[in-house]
Amino acid sequence: ATPFKKTQALRLLTLFLTFDLIVFGAFTRLTDSGLGCPDWPGCYGNTSPLGASHAIAMAQAAMPTGPVTQAKAWIEMLHRYLAMGVGALIVVITALAWLQARKPGMPSSQPSAPSPWWATATLAWVCVQGAFGALTVTMKLFPAIVTLHLAGALVLLVLLCVQTVRGSQRSEAAAKPMPNGTRRWVGATYALLVLQILLGGWVSTNYAMLACNDFPVCQGQWWPEMNFSQGFELWRHLGVTGAGDVISFPALTAIHYVHRLMAYLVLTLLAALAWQLNRLGVWRAHSRMLAALVGLQLATGLSNVLLDWPLLSALLHTAGAAALLLLLTWVLASAKPVAKALFQTEP
Repeated sequence: ATPFKKTQALRLLTLFLTFDLIVFGAFTRLTDSGLGCPDWPGCYGNTSPLGASHAIAMAQAAMPTGPVTQAKAWIEMLHRYLAMGVGALIVVITALAWLQARKPGMPSSQPSAPSPWWATATLAWVCVQGAFGALTVTMKLFPAIVTLHLAGALVLLVLLCVQTVRGSQRSEAAAKPMPNGTRRWVGATYALLVLQILLGGWVSTNYAMLACNDFPVCQGQWWPEMNFSQGFELWRHLGVTGAGDVISFPALTAIHYVHRLMAYLVLTLLAALAWQLNRLGVWRAHSRMLAALVGLQLATGLSNVLLDWPLLSALLHTAGAAALLLLLTWVLASAKPVAKALFQTEP
């Protein structure tokens, strides 16, 4: 394999591990393991929970139902180890990107590669993401910080995806044609999908999933009592308002219900986009993947509500959201806009 192919394989591996990292981050949060090691970057000053077993046992004895147990400590540290592994791979990719950057006079037959500035931006971003990871622990799961940490992970996924797509294209001719109108539709749907994922992160970080445990109504009503000002007060600690009062149940209801209402819009747009892409022959495979992911999100979203937020369903819901973002990023990055008159749809 050529150096370019090896670097591309490394990009694919890092993209896969970053996706896994997002899902494992959700697992860490859903199992209440985010404070399993309440310091950072180590665990009670040690590199692993093995060396901190005595401190963990004392913390667990003092608070048996608290956030610190041996299992939770390992979950939290495994999340950090995976994050460090992804960071190390990005350092290697950045170094290789600059080494393989096209020099003046290189033959045009040489395969093209993404600009090394993409890798450099990714490296800078993963450092920012690491800082948010530290703040997530030191600020005791502050909802805005946890949600920003999720957003940062999605940005990292997008940056790696764009580089992977560009690394797989030998030239601009390799891009797939897409009518301008369809590409704008993808872009608009993409923006709303990002907003919906952030709303989902806000639901999860505030533990508002069970505020509505029926469907399609919520608490037996189409418009239940809600407190939007409390629910969407961004700078506050978990479970309390900015003034220090316990957050009200109507506030949690507002957080949940806004996410649900937005889901109706986003899933409709995604389904319509899948139908539209299916008519464009070169995008048919992407259309089928999109339709499958829409079905997954609908099924897991309903399961979360009706089955009291089972862990597997919640993890699949997070994975499906990340996969949707990844798929639409791949579509946008590999699409070559053309006039509709130059593109023939297929029946």
